[in-house]
Amino acid sequence: MNMDSDLQIAGDILEVPHLLQPPRAHPATVAEFAGLAREIAADRDQWAPYVQYDATTRWYHRLRTGPGYEVWLLSWLPGQGSGRHDHGPSSGLLTVLAGELTERSRRGPRAFAPGSQYVFAPGYVHEVVNDSLEPAVSLHVYYPGLTEMPMHTAGHVRGAVARVAHTARAAEPALPGVTGQGGVPA
Repeated sequence: MNMDSDLQIAGDILEVPHLLQPPRAHPATVAEFAGLAREIAADRDQWAPYVQYDATTRWYHRLRTGPGYEVWLLSWLPGQGSGRHDHGPSSGLLTVLAGELTERSRRGPRAFAPGSQYVFAPGYVHEVVNDSLEPAVSLHVYYPGLTEMPMHTAGHVRGAVARVAHTARAAEPALPGVTGQGGVPA
């Protein structure tokens, strides 16, 4: 007997349902979080209505929450940046939706175009800026949910830690989330 296909060797996996794992209701791996970000990015109708620009500072909106994670939408006018910071105990995944963003870290500057994604671990110090002449929009996934954003100067943590507000104001959109301005998140 010639064994040259997976079906011949293992049989039809659909015939052994006890071997199939049920699909997860929420992301649990880096690949699944990256997939969630790509899924949201591909559905412009889901995020575009919430994009706003503020001439004084970058703008942000908590777009979604799930068990242990949050998804934030940020907009950046030319010249706006996050300042050097980390995300406390949270890991993150940044996806550029529109425009171009530059990350500055110990690795040096890296430019990210629409569709670009990168992952960072807890304690990773970086700064994100819009160095281009056009506005930019990005999507950020944090796990666990973002609770603090320690600011850094020249390799040292400044005394101030930006705390993330998780209470919605009555004037905000019905979609669960927080909108605002200032130092959180990036």
